[in-house]
Amino acid sequence: MSKEYSIGLYEKAMPDTLSWKEKFLAAKEAGYDFVEISIDASEAKISRVYMPKEERLELVKTMYETGMPLHTMNMSSLTKYSLGNDKPEYVARGMEILERAIELAGDLGVRIVMIPGYDVFYEPSDFETKKRFLENLKIAVKWAEKAGVVLAFETMENEFMNTVEKAMKFVTLVDSPYLKIYPDSGNLTNAAVNYKNDVLEDFELGRGHVVALHMKETLPGKFREIPYGTGHVNFEGFAEKAWNMGVRKFVTEFWYTGNPDWKADLKDAHDRFEMILDKTVENAK
Repeated sequence: MSKEYSIGLYEKAMPDTLSWKEKFLAAKEAGYDFVEISIDASEAKISRVYMPKEERLELVKTMYETGMPLHTMNMSSLTKYSLGNDKPEYVARGMEILERAIELAGDLGVRIVMIPGYDVFYEPSDFETKKRFLENLKIAVKWAEKAGVVLAFETMENEFMNTVEKAMKFVTLVDSPYLKIYPDSGNLTNAAVNYKNDVLEDFELGRGHVVALHMKETLPGKFREIPYGTGHVNFEGFAEKAWNMGVRKFVTEFWYTGNPDWKADLKDAHDRFEMILDKTVENAK
């Protein structure tokens, strides 16, 4: 019998020098079910949204040949080219990238396009940036509806959208079945520490709207490159709550930092969460 859940691998956990085939095979060898493609703010990654049709077809063929699909897309390029930016040229670039990314997702079979919960990141947030973010978000959701691709907020590390409660405000205001939430367990945990809240109570507020979950380790005030097991995220609690809420897609979010034994890191991360999720499923029966 097939598993009742799927575990995805964040592309940036692997060396950037690898070909797609090498990345897919490495993910498969480690036991993963799918890969999360990155569209970050580098021009190399942004250029992917302009991928020619022939290249898209080759990528789909490679997915089928290796048995490793791309099911989610990480749009961290919208950190720099934020949808609420005061600079019209940055907003225009961000909207163009997002529109083309949604088209690419449709062609590649990507189900979920994750957008960062920022009105702005490098600039000060104010009433106008929040208003602009919402206006542009509504436009982007129309593109997603047409393509049949789900947009989903990642809960981030700043005040604008670091909780599920804050993400739900925009889900409610837009009111579309194609705008959901893709929380980051580590970012939520850090926010809960700051606000002295119960992180799983906040997570529960997204019931019916959470489509996947980033499994990322953090420490108070530290959001990146914390090895699993050395931080403060209650992954077992998140897994149990997520399962109860109907979430079946989980992605290990960590970064390749030059470790020559990076394949072992992939395997360790996969096996850690497979064990947690298997136990969660068994306890739920």
